[in-house]
Amino acid sequence: MSLVDLVMPKLGESIMEATILKWLKQPGDKVEQDETILEIATDKVDSEVPSTTDGVIAELLYNENDVVPIGTVIAKINTDGDAVNNFSSAHEEPAKKIREDYEEASIVEHIPYQPTENAAPANTNSSIRFYSPLVLNIAAGEGISMSELEHIEGTGQDGRVSKKDIMTYLENRKSQPQQKQTERPVAAVHEIPATSAKQEYATPVTFTGNVEIIEMDRMRKMIAKHMVDSKHTSAHVTSFAECDVTNLVLWREKVKKEFEKREGEKITFTPLFIEALIKCIKRYPLLNSSVDVDRIIVKKDINIGMATAMPNGNLIVPVIKNADQLNLTGLTKQVNGLANAARTGKLKPDDTAGGTFTLTNVGTFGSIMGTPIINQPQVAIMAVGAIKKRPVVIETEQGDSIAIRHMMYISLSYDHRIIDGSLGSTFLNAVAKEFENFDSKRSI
Repeated sequence: MSLVDLVMPKLGESIMEATILKWLKQPGDKVEQDETILEIATDKVDSEVPSTTDGVIAELLYNENDVVPIGTVIAKINTDGDAVNNFSSAHEEPAKKIREDYEEASIVEHIPYQPTENAAPANTNSSIRFYSPLVLNIAAGEGISMSELEHIEGTGQDGRVSKKDIMTYLENRKSQPQQKQTERPVAAVHEIPATSAKQEYATPVTFTGNVEIIEMDRMRKMIAKHMVDSKHTSAHVTSFAECDVTNLVLWREKVKKEFEKREGEKITFTPLFIEALIKCIKRYPLLNSSVDVDRIIVKKDINIGMATAMPNGNLIVPVIKNADQLNLTGLTKQVNGLANAARTGKLKPDDTAGGTFTLTNVGTFGSIMGTPIINQPQVAIMAVGAIKKRPVVIETEQGDSIAIRHMMYISLSYDHRIIDGSLGSTFLNAVAKEFENFDSKRSI
């Protein structure tokens, strides 16, 4: 029997592991090359893993909800074409052994923006510990609060809690009196701020009155965790500016029909905003960087992320790679293509990786301004508000006058660890000037 290994594929430069959501094929099922075998999830996007060959599924080495490192063999495919029936005990034992060995090993959750100096050894309360999705799922299902989880001794790397650790803890807890858990010294309790993401798995609260309980889906949980992690990682500051975008609005209105006829794409404001951002980032490259403990990593590539709302209400940030190398037409095609892929669930994992600066359009939903949270490991994110007509004072050769103009507020949230108010405000106002000085006579 000729067996081919199916491995967990590489899903992006910063993604080191993935969770198996669902096996679509079982041992004995025939598969064709490029046919989907399983669905997986990372901390950025869901994806499908296709078969690399024609054959019959011989073994599945991991279960649903297991967290698997990239490059690990997850299944074996028999390419001889012989039908494989149920597992024999000879096949079952090696697969079980592989799963147990992995579960007992350290599962290190990859968090690229978490400063390494924050990693704490076991039994210390000086910093926030991190847990694999598998451990968090078990804790949530068993009603283990995060404050209780903090006290479980981990045998994994850097004191991480493995599945074996938490299962052993549960067995011991069942055999001990309830009051034993309250005998820990008060000084040993690691207090969690009220805004901490760890309350996501706190002991359920009983509600009274007419309420509806909605369970968060997996993506919403990940969004919540990343947003709170970002607030814990970066010292957020937000600056605001007002800009007159009349020239930009009128130009787009004038050329949008011709542009769509010529390029087959609708031109929105987003590529115009990104075009102006790129010019300013080149003048202020520190806005296109990240922080690694006490080092500043300035990115030479300009990869612009654009926050996109999905039909289910969740948010995802696809990335335009090397955006500075695209003209307006190229930016428009990229913006529309990624936005459509996000809304139809067709984004690939690499489509959300490698962003260096993010733009979010809060004006799409009517907000005039916002205070966005930095998309780690970036150091800045800009929000553009709704464009409103307002009477404003303008300077003319004949003197000041009042005119109806298209006005917009923009805001910039930036990491105060490396970007001070002077640089943040200077960059923000530079972007505002780019919007205001838009050439209304430019050609498409």
